[in-house]
Amino acid sequence: MAGSALFYNEGSLRIGGADFDYLSETIELWLLMTNTTCDTEDDGIALDTDFTTLDEHDGANYARKTLGGKTLTKEDASNRTVAKATDVTFTALGAGARDVDGFMLVWIDGANKRPFSYHKYETARIADGADFEVKFRTDTGIWVFQT
Repeated sequence: MAGSALFYNEGSLRIGGADFDYLSETIELWLLMTNTTCDTEDDGIALDTDFTTLDEHDGANYARKTLGGKTLTKEDASNRTVAKATDVTFTALGAGARDVDGFMLVWIDGANKRPFSYHKYETARIADGADFEVKFRTDTGIWVFQT
């Protein structure tokens, strides 16, 4: 999962609020292609429909994935809490109109789809019909709450 991460202001507010429970909420992972504006837009983004251009992957066998195996681990020695989830595999993911730029994590809040982070790959990745894996770092997981 090399590259950079962007946490949306509204998403960060909700994650830190009492109405969000990482372990019990449905969180989806969406693959986005290189024409997305999700890597540059932040202000005023509360729902997936607020982006200028989503550019979700359009190749064969693509479907949004729900995160599984979610854990929160408090690490007193490091003064942090680490959020993790099981790695995600898209089986036999076909090529899209463009390469995969990164992925967005989206909280499914009833009918609302609330993006909270975008994870951009250092170099765009090609979907070529093989299994496409999103691997989370073992040391920091998806994100770290540092105190």
